[in-house]
Amino acid sequence: MSFKAIKEPGPNYFKDQFPFDEIPKIKFNNAQHHALDIPDDIWITDTTFRDGQQSLRPMSVEEITTLFDYLHKLDNDSGIIRQTEFFLYTDKDKAALKQCMDRGYRYPEITSWIRANKADLELVKELGIKETGMLMSISDYHIFHKLGMSRQEAMNHYLDLAEETLKNGIIPRCHLEDVTRADFPEFVVPLASNLMELSEKYGMQVKIRACDTLGIGVPFSYAELPRSVPAIVKCLREECGVPAESIEWHGHNDFNKGVVNATACWLYGGASANSTLMGIGERTGNSPLESMIFEYAQIKGNTKTMNLKMISEIAKYFENEIGLTISPKAPFIGSEFNLTKAGIHADGLLKHREIYNSFDTEKILDKIPLVSINSYSGLAGIATWINSYYKLPAESRLGKADSKIVPLKAWIDKEYEGGRTTCIKNRELRALVEKHLPDILLLSAREHKKTICS
Repeated sequence: MSFKAIKEPGPNYFKDQFPFDEIPKIKFNNAQHHALDIPDDIWITDTTFRDGQQSLRPMSVEEITTLFDYLHKLDNDSGIIRQTEFFLYTDKDKAALKQCMDRGYRYPEITSWIRANKADLELVKELGIKETGMLMSISDYHIFHKLGMSRQEAMNHYLDLAEETLKNGIIPRCHLEDVTRADFPEFVVPLASNLMELSEKYGMQVKIRACDTLGIGVPFSYAELPRSVPAIVKCLREECGVPAESIEWHGHNDFNKGVVNATACWLYGGASANSTLMGIGERTGNSPLESMIFEYAQIKGNTKTMNLKMISEIAKYFENEIGLTISPKAPFIGSEFNLTKAGIHADGLLKHREIYNSFDTEKILDKIPLVSINSYSGLAGIATWINSYYKLPAESRLGKADSKIVPLKAWIDKEYEGGRTTCIKNRELRALVEKHLPDILLLSAREHKKTICS
């Protein structure tokens, strides 16, 4: 078939936006605005075992299959976590892939990732995978300096591989690498348009993954190409004819915009947001899958049948088995993400738990809100710690005026008067409760037993 040709004006490095010897610039155009266009069906895809794993030590077959099981349990047949992708190159990769395929799960669907060559495509065919990502580097930085090709040579190479993939009944998922530094009018639009022609010719969906390789995309609808996520999605939809369900965003977090950029893809017409568990990935990492679940929930108003308590279970596995250090302050997964050290916040939690909690973290994530006890915690902080730590029922919770906690406050005050500068540890607080409030332990034990029995 006859493809659209492209111009060869020489490389365009967008030096007005990427001067290199200065911080990148964002160019705004007040005449340009893109309207919200949220697809009816949006979903999350995962690249923990591909992009994510590259940033850690290699995972074992057991670790990969365990995390794959966890992803399935987290999705819980909702279809929100639609796909996950695997490497195919080593015996370990193939063993892990085989074990995961043998699970027979509908979600997440297993896909693969290959380089842009036919030898890699043979691996996909041998393993019987129905969809594969394929690397298509599209900025002039990559075309001219990494590949050593002209634009026309690069496009012909990519289209040849995509067509060969379609001939074998495999869906190509075209990873447009470094899309946020790519020339849209002169390369991206012709390439994506030609890919859509192939899609029509073979009657199969060709997918486009827009890869913000350096994390330099921005979510602003008034920003210009190639950095604006809304402009990128709108261009793919309106100028290239790519349907919403074929557009996927893959972003990194170099400029702290991983999550908002992925969300912008959804808001402006792309159906799929790519992510990794715990946000692992190159340099600053990818958009965290757990954060994208919360973005999905806020946009759609629900998480269908998902089991969000698995998020805490997965975080524990990454720390205890994979050896990943998770920041205590990391949203949703950190050990202190819902912990307060401020006495005034503890007082607010004591009066009404919704004052300093935007949602029920215990019900949704199995993470109770806690306070850290220090010299500023006061009676309210101590009472809040006891109520939360021992999961006391509403009718049995202590208030800051309860005389039972006065001995604990006196001991803590004495510690800091003596020069202590560290927070009071949980084991120290437990010892104080055992000594001064033994009835709390009995009550907590009864509540725990009731929970288990129910």
